[in-house]
Amino acid sequence: MYQSPASRLSSALRDVLAPCASSLRQHSPVRRRALPTPGQGSLFGLSCCHSLAGWIGEAPGVGHSSSAAAAAAQASATTGTVARSASRTVCSMGNSTSRLYSALAKTLSSSAAVSQHQELLETPDHDQSESLDPKDLLEECQVALQDRPARLHRDLVSLRNDSGSQPRSFRVMQWNILAQALGEGKDNFIMCPMEALKWEERKYLILEEILMYQPDVLCLQEVDHYFDTFQPILSRLGYQCTFLAKPWSPCLDVEHNNGPDGCALFFLQDRFRLVNSAKIRLSARTLKTNQVAIAETLQCCETGRLLCFAVTHLKARTGWERFRLAQGSDLLHNLESITEGATVPLIICGDFNAEPTEEVYKRFASSSLNLNSAYKLLSEDGESEPPYTTWKIRPTGESCHTLDYIWYSQHALRVNSALGLPTEEQIGPNRLPSFNYPSDHLSLVCDFSFNEDPARLL
Repeated sequence: MYQSPASRLSSALRDVLAPCASSLRQHSPVRRRALPTPGQGSLFGLSCCHSLAGWIGEAPGVGHSSSAAAAAAQASATTGTVARSASRTVCSMGNSTSRLYSALAKTLSSSAAVSQHQELLETPDHDQSESLDPKDLLEECQVALQDRPARLHRDLVSLRNDSGSQPRSFRVMQWNILAQALGEGKDNFIMCPMEALKWEERKYLILEEILMYQPDVLCLQEVDHYFDTFQPILSRLGYQCTFLAKPWSPCLDVEHNNGPDGCALFFLQDRFRLVNSAKIRLSARTLKTNQVAIAETLQCCETGRLLCFAVTHLKARTGWERFRLAQGSDLLHNLESITEGATVPLIICGDFNAEPTEEVYKRFASSSLNLNSAYKLLSEDGESEPPYTTWKIRPTGESCHTLDYIWYSQHALRVNSALGLPTEEQIGPNRLPSFNYPSDHLSLVCDFSFNEDPARLL
C-alpha cells in the first residue's frame, strides 16, 4: 500500500531514533572499537570474507527509505572516512549534515549488512592516514568480476606532436555512472539483463574503471551511492570529495532507492589544494531548476597555479533545448564570476544532454571564457565531436548520441592525450549498459598540462 511522504518520513525517523534511545538507556557508555589499519587481516582491516563488500554495502536486503533520503536531499559532504562500533548502533552526534544522512542511510540498511559489519559510521574528521593501496583495491575489484566478460579495451591517444620535454600533466575523468535507482527502476534498458544492473557487482565495475585510469580529478553525475560507496572509498585513496544532490531527484520516486542522485567532484590532495568551493543550483532565467553544479578552485601543488574545475548535469529529454540553454548560460555566468572574468583557467565536465548542434553547446563554444571541447581533438580535422558518448536501447528505440564533454580554457591549458572510444563492435549489439560496462554513458579521460608561459592571456 502506498504510504504518504509524511508517513514514510515519520517511520524512517522512528527507525533512526530508536537505536539512539536504546543506547542512551544503557548505564555503561558505548565503547567504540578503533578501526584496524589496512594491513591487518585484509585490505580494509576486516575479515577476508568481508573486505571491500562491507565497505560499499554488499547485497542490502531492504532498500533505503525514499522519504528519509528526501530529508537529506540537500546534503553535501567533504572529506571523510568510516568507522565501526563495538556491539550496537551508535548515532554519531554533531552538526554535520553528512552525519545525519549517514545515520539515516546506515540505520535503514539491511539487518544482514549491519550484523556482518557491525555499524559503519560517517566520520568526516577521521584520520586520513588510514589509506588504501589503489593497486590492491583494483586487484580486489578484478577478483570480484572474474566471471564477467572482458571489459571494453580503450587506448590513450597522444595529441601532442612535439617530442621535447613536457611539463607534468594531470588527468581528468568525466563520467555519468548511471544512478542505481534509475538503472533498475526507470531507464528501461530492454536489452540489458537485470542481472547486469545489480549493484553488488556493478559497483566493482565502476570502481575498476576509476582505478584503471587513476584520475587526479574525477567528475561524476548520477551518483546515488556517494555516502556508502564513493566517499568512504575514494577518501581513503587520497581524494577530497564533494557532493551536491538534485533538489528533486527522480531516484526518490523509485522503491528501495538509496537516496537522491547528484553531481560529485573528487581531487587528489597530493596534486591539488582546495582554495574555494561553490555549490550551484542552476536557474533557467529566474526559475530555480532541479539541476546542479559544483565548481572548485584548486591550487596545483607542483606549480602553485590556480585552476577551476566544474561538474554539471543539464536537463534531459527532447523538447527541453531552450531550458538547457538557459541552464548552461546560468552556469557560464556563475563561472565567469568564480574565475574572476576568466583570469583563472577552467575545466568543465558534464553530461550536457545536448548534441553539438544544440544552442547550449554553441553558447559554450563561443563563450568569453575561451573554451574548447577536448574530445574534438581526437577527430581528423580537430573540429568534430565523437560520434557517440552514450549508446542504449529503450522501448522507444535505439539512442546513440554525443552528450558528454570536457571543456577547457584553450589558451591556458593543453590537451596531451585523450582516451579513445570503443567501436560499435566492442560495445556489442545490446549496447550499454552491459555485463562488461556499468553505465549507458562512456567515461571521458584527458591528460592536461599548463601552457609553458604562465603569463599568457586566457
